[in-house]
Amino acid sequence: MGKLTVTAFTTLDNVAEEPQLWTGPFFSDATGAFNGEVLAEADSMLLGRVTYDGFAAAWPSRSGDFISDKFNAMPKYVVSTTLEHAGWNNSTIIAADIPGRVRALRERENVIVWGSPTLVKTLMAENLVDEYVLLVSPIVLGHGKKMLPEDGTRHTLRIVEPRLLEGGMLALRMTPAAA
Repeated sequence: MGKLTVTAFTTLDNVAEEPQLWTGPFFSDATGAFNGEVLAEADSMLLGRVTYDGFAAAWPSRSGDFISDKFNAMPKYVVSTTLEHAGWNNSTIIAADIPGRVRALRERENVIVWGSPTLVKTLMAENLVDEYVLLVSPIVLGHGKKMLPEDGTRHTLRIVEPRLLEGGMLALRMTPAAA
């Protein structure tokens, strides 16, 4: 059996939107190495439509480093009811029975969800997330798309590994707490 890991850059106030605009001052070689560790555990990637579009526009033109090469080679699944064609190599669209398809993926391989806040909220509601890896920047934006739900539903997590990275970013590995 595999596992489903959610990883994302977030701010102290839970914003995950457009991290390329605010992570820069806190990103370091240690952050890149940590991302590589997390990615190395994954067999496939599951993305929401918006994140997929951004990744598919950026990553295919990159190569020569572990993250680029792994992103481009690994199977990718994009959750979308509107996308008709997924052009990034090894990409498959999941348009129906999302919880069932994700459960099946998770049964056979280690799946990583990178960013994709809307998808993450769906996965959390279905109790499909086995691990959270959040890279928290010490900044409060005050607005933007939030990574974690704000609908009043309680999700208790257990911190498995906190790691302060050079540059000031905090990496948190967490699992759902036992009920």
